[in-house]
Amino acid sequence: MPASKPASLLKFTAASVLALALVACSDSEESAAERTLAAPLPDVAASAAPAGIKPPPIPAPPQVQAKGYILLDYVSGQTLAATNDNERLEPASLTKLMSAYAVFHALKDGRIKMTDMVTISPHARSQDGSRMFVDVGTQVSVENLIQGMIVQSGNDATVALAEFVAGSEPVFVDLMNQYAQQIGMVSTRFQNSPGMPHPEHYTTAHDIALLSRALIKDYPEYYKFYSQRQFTWNKITQPNRNGLLDRDPTVDGLKTGHTESAGYCLVSSARRDGMRLVSVVMGSPSVRAREDASSALLNYGFNFYQTRQLYPNKAPVMTVKVWKGEAGEVPLSVVEDIYTTIPRGQENMLSASADVPDPLFAPLSPGKAAGQLRITLGDKVIGTYPLHPTAEVPEAGFFGRLTDDVKLWMK
Repeated sequence: MPASKPASLLKFTAASVLALALVACSDSEESAAERTLAAPLPDVAASAAPAGIKPPPIPAPPQVQAKGYILLDYVSGQTLAATNDNERLEPASLTKLMSAYAVFHALKDGRIKMTDMVTISPHARSQDGSRMFVDVGTQVSVENLIQGMIVQSGNDATVALAEFVAGSEPVFVDLMNQYAQQIGMVSTRFQNSPGMPHPEHYTTAHDIALLSRALIKDYPEYYKFYSQRQFTWNKITQPNRNGLLDRDPTVDGLKTGHTESAGYCLVSSARRDGMRLVSVVMGSPSVRAREDASSALLNYGFNFYQTRQLYPNKAPVMTVKVWKGEAGEVPLSVVEDIYTTIPRGQENMLSASADVPDPLFAPLSPGKAAGQLRITLGDKVIGTYPLHPTAEVPEAGFFGRLTDDVKLWMK
């Protein structure tokens, strides 16, 4: 019968194991690094080109007459074509997109109503340029002023709304600039609500595209006004200045702008086969040029690109191992619908991967990201998104953590 080990040796061994486990715990958490895991993509082969057929080449964007332009996909936010899109330019009446954004916000949060009557001030009536032709002292409903601002591009209607929403136009302009910062329009500064020329009144094609996308997304119930063909006030009927509404039945917005210094500007949005694009053209030499430029950009985007959903909101993307937790693994999901816009026929070049801490320790919470999803087209990363646990993973008890410490130390 083998001799029994001394009790002191047993105590020493247990203490050593515990010490090693504690060391393993300390070392593993401090040296945790990221690992990259392949993430499953939805079946992209179904809509890909048949085997043996090469995807069509993607030509360069059309050459258009504009100081700056951008074309982006509304859903994914990806830029499909751009030139001088970050150059500061005068927006002219494209400014009214932000004025409308602020008015729509006031409507949505209940501070004003469509049926509210607005008394026209001398300041509003005295505005130069395009007008709705409201008279001083008369009362006009918010809904009619919105149509005057959007359809007729009325400077007087815009100022009247600004005064009604904020008490005065300068305070309203401050609101406009605050909303611009919230949207991410980092190269924009407004000095007035209608878009009259001013040395410090500027924006970029990129910023206007961000604003247009936010306006459509945040206030879809008011988007209908941008496709309204005409509006009559004071017995004066004026047509919508966006000529693409008549040229292209898929176009349903958004806004024109023009001053001598800004040139001719046009923000257009169109929807075809479930795909919506937004184009911003600034500084064109004529009405026809801005419409031709916008039309060419929209046709280019629809002809050569496609947008598809990759992951729906809250859908599990992958399951990963968890250390020192009450659960040994947890699914990770995206927290928004994930769309991507890619050249037509290049679905098979899409791939996804996830960067996750290695090892990944509990506790974990759905409110805190536990990794990052990367979408790649060929060798180019086209989108990154946080991955969140789908459920709470509390920290395990003492012996559960101790067991994982030993396993990590032995890896």
